[in-house]
Amino acid sequence: MPELPEVETTCRGIRPHVCGRRVTEVRVRDPRLRQPVPPDLAARTVGERLDAVRRRAKYLLLDFAQGSVIVHLGMSGSLRVIRADEPAGRHDHVDFVFGDEALRLRDPRRFGLVLWQAGDVLSHPLLAGLGREPLEDGFAGETLRELMQGVRAPVKQALMDARRIVGVGNIYASESLFRARIHPLEPAGKIGPRRAARLAGEIRATLVAAIAAGGSTLRDFVGSDGRPGYFQQDYFVYGREGQPCRVCGSPIRRIVLGQRSTFFCPRCQRL
Repeated sequence: MPELPEVETTCRGIRPHVCGRRVTEVRVRDPRLRQPVPPDLAARTVGERLDAVRRRAKYLLLDFAQGSVIVHLGMSGSLRVIRADEPAGRHDHVDFVFGDEALRLRDPRRFGLVLWQAGDVLSHPLLAGLGREPLEDGFAGETLRELMQGVRAPVKQALMDARRIVGVGNIYASESLFRARIHPLEPAGKIGPRRAARLAGEIRATLVAAIAAGGSTLRDFVGSDGRPGYFQQDYFVYGREGQPCRVCGSPIRRIVLGQRSTFFCPRCQRL
């Protein structure tokens, strides 16, 4: 599933092409996504100016004067800038047309979302209960300790709980914990101030590096320009079971935690 860096890469890629422009047409070829595309989507947006494109957690928000379109890329979706006259493929379900260009949602698994929220988009049930953004100003060790206070669950699972922190999915949780030299099974509530500060810094650094690399290639993920992400070439632990640690040479191990594969170095990340 596209994670925060992939969604942020898409957000930054499409923003300069569409912000300030008016929607001239909406084409819905197949409304059967995870939730049905609203039948009045065109009536809500055609003729309206797109004021902003932003990200909240793993959601893309297209802001208009009267409300916002919420887009989620699902398991393997992409939102790309294309020529408005480019023929649609089998999995191209929704186009937002801006004159000679369009935003096209391609979603082979149809697990994505295109929804409309009038007024304050952050009040939508999908967004209202989300936690802190790890890239926002003020996200530091003290913030992380407050979020983890009293949590007995392993820190890897706590990092992936979107009610506390958003956008730190499986890959980036494993990578951040390695960079901070913290074992994924460490109880979240037992991480002290120094290690919390280190972990918060490494979460930010890992996400920033992934964004700079265009994200990771997961299944069919590509950025807004159709290019795959390349951060997977820099993984320290994720997907490297049995391969030597890039720091100490010990074989990387894999465990299953919360039904997700978790990778770590047994020497660099001692429990």
